[in-house]
Amino acid sequence: MDILTELKAKAKPLGGRIVLPESDDTRTLQAADIVLSEGLADITLVGDPKEIKAREKILQLNLSRATIIDPVTFGEIGKFADFYYEKRKDKGITREQAGQTVLNELYFGALLVKFGYADGMIAGAVNTTADVLRAALQVVGVTEGVKTVSSCFIMVVLDYLLEDRVYLFADCAVVPDPDPEQLADIAVSTAFTRRAILGDEPKLALLSFSTRGSAQHEKVEKVQEAVKILAKRRVDFDFDGEMQLDAAIVPHIAKMKAPDSKVAGEANTLIFPDLQSGNIGYKLVQRFAKAEAIGPIIQGLDAPICDLSRGSSRDDIVHTCVLVLLMAQQARKKGK
Repeated sequence: MDILTELKAKAKPLGGRIVLPESDDTRTLQAADIVLSEGLADITLVGDPKEIKAREKILQLNLSRATIIDPVTFGEIGKFADFYYEKRKDKGITREQAGQTVLNELYFGALLVKFGYADGMIAGAVNTTADVLRAALQVVGVTEGVKTVSSCFIMVVLDYLLEDRVYLFADCAVVPDPDPEQLADIAVSTAFTRRAILGDEPKLALLSFSTRGSAQHEKVEKVQEAVKILAKRRVDFDFDGEMQLDAAIVPHIAKMKAPDSKVAGEANTLIFPDLQSGNIGYKLVQRFAKAEAIGPIIQGLDAPICDLSRGSSRDDIVHTCVLVLLMAQQARKKGK
């Protein structure tokens, strides 16, 4: 199953715009070259045009179709600084500090997204996850209806029960120990991500070591409470829990443990109770089942801003561009 080829085919006609703020990184410039040459999206690079052009020549790339913006000479930088100051002045930020902050590549890139110059941003090849998320949260904030930024992985599992299957696992990278409200937020965000990227209907299982009260413990109660919160929110996707993994994805076990469930045995989106189990779970499946793990995909923000591993390859950055384009398209639909 070549899911990335399928996703590229879906993303290419969208005509999106992506900002890559880490223009001093070789992999980022190489990825920009590939995205432009394949016609996947328009690219905006942040930095000094002379320096970028010099690196372009050294690396033998073609970035002639990229838009290059230097924050120092950008005509709307005052507007960006005013916006950031108004948003953060209650946190003690001065006008002078705001003016300096918006010159930072991550904040400037996020502001380009916020003000509609781009549909999404990808960073993290050079900067830490904490720095990328801080800029994203302080500029674009969280999406309406959730208060939690989280992450998910696309897990492509070959020949499981005689079929190739695509699961989403969340949260595997951001929230260490979500409370019930945060767990519900993660579920909502992951359902949105599945629709945005894969285009099918999410069936969520909120995982535990218990199924429908088969065990009693405060960790089980947390998941049970999250399920109640989702029910109160009247979400528009199928979900169930608390549920053991085998009940979630193995049909004959689901018939024994949760026979009346709309999700049991057919779950395609797995919500883990905490970061430890989520991170361990995706790596177990990746290594033992030789599954392809695509991500992490940052979710819950009011605009698509994705973080990269600092060990990412140029192809990883290209693939993340594809995911951002699809998420931006779904966000536009949601906003209508």
